[in-house]
Amino acid sequence: MYNFDEQIDRKGSCSVKYDSLKEVFGKEDLLPMWVADMDFKTAPSVLQAVKKATELGVYGYGFRSKDSIDSFIRWVESRYNWKIRREWISSAPGIVAALPLAINTLTDKGDKILIQTPVYPPFHNIVKENNRTLVKSPLRNTENGWEIDWENFEMRLAEGVKMFILCNSHNPLGRVWSKEELKTMGELCCKYGTIIFSDEIHADLSLYGNKHTVMATLSDDISNNTITAMAPSKTFNVAGMLNSVIVSSSERLLGSYNQELKKLHLDLGNLFGHITMEAAYRDGGEWLEELKKYLEKNIDFAYDFIEKELPGVTFRKPQSSFLLWLDFRGTGLTHTQVSDRLLNVCKLGLNDGLAFGKDGEGFFRMNIGTTLANVKEGLRRLKMGFTS
Repeated sequence: MYNFDEQIDRKGSCSVKYDSLKEVFGKEDLLPMWVADMDFKTAPSVLQAVKKATELGVYGYGFRSKDSIDSFIRWVESRYNWKIRREWISSAPGIVAALPLAINTLTDKGDKILIQTPVYPPFHNIVKENNRTLVKSPLRNTENGWEIDWENFEMRLAEGVKMFILCNSHNPLGRVWSKEELKTMGELCCKYGTIIFSDEIHADLSLYGNKHTVMATLSDDISNNTITAMAPSKTFNVAGMLNSVIVSSSERLLGSYNQELKKLHLDLGNLFGHITMEAAYRDGGEWLEELKKYLEKNIDFAYDFIEKELPGVTFRKPQSSFLLWLDFRGTGLTHTQVSDRLLNVCKLGLNDGLAFGKDGEGFFRMNIGTTLANVKEGLRRLKMGFTS
């Protein structure tokens, strides 16, 4: 029903992924498999809503309608059994923008903020850019997959961490945290008075039967200590609409956040962001299920190909999203040598693992949220660069 094999030429469309290659990588002749947006047309319901609004011909100020908010409330209740109230809901022009808003209202300069590395680069940068102290609790790469170092995690919290930025599910590792893992993290944060900012932007993209758990659903205490950030952006490939949903049952946390949001006059939002959010959450469920099947097909193909054709390169199938955390350490090459081959021999634009923290040395992130044809081409280029 949905043609995820359609090749769409995104060059010249102000696409960061395609049109910023020279700026980011120093060259343009690359197959871009880096920044986390997909190459698929969004859900038909979203396209229809945008077309209707576009044809009106007037693009004045807009607002997030009651119907739009209600579509989100129904979405999270049906998918995550998360029953929320309208007054718990706020907004942001993207989760990356929401994070400094929360940091600046709920922590003071010099306060410690905890992240679990390797993790999404803006988590590192935003903490430092806002004059807070970055604290890291590295995840452990074990035979069973990436796991939390519980002793280290609690030790860091006990040192006076004011905020914990949780990546749920985890980018770039693709881990869907279990209910038990989340409950333990949440209870420890409550114990040490550490506010949780839970980035759940990849929640809807759980794969292979894995189930996403919203941190704030685990107890009233955890809910009242958490700000949850969600968005239709990754799920429905509408990141350019700059429209995210911020939720907290805590009047204190949400009130402080909203005060900063309004002070900076960021509360009005994007007209098309509001329209697409309503259409996506109201009618996009069937499209999403088909998308996830296609992503699983891409991941399975990549896994089989790399296992057979690329000795020394490995990855664990992600439990969520469309990002592969490729491990090149078995090639015997240094991180710099791998990077050089990717750019100059393979002609591939991947995310450098070191941007996610020093524990990302030897790793690169590949985005397979594209046509299977592009995935095959990317893997062909990898084989050319690492087996010749």
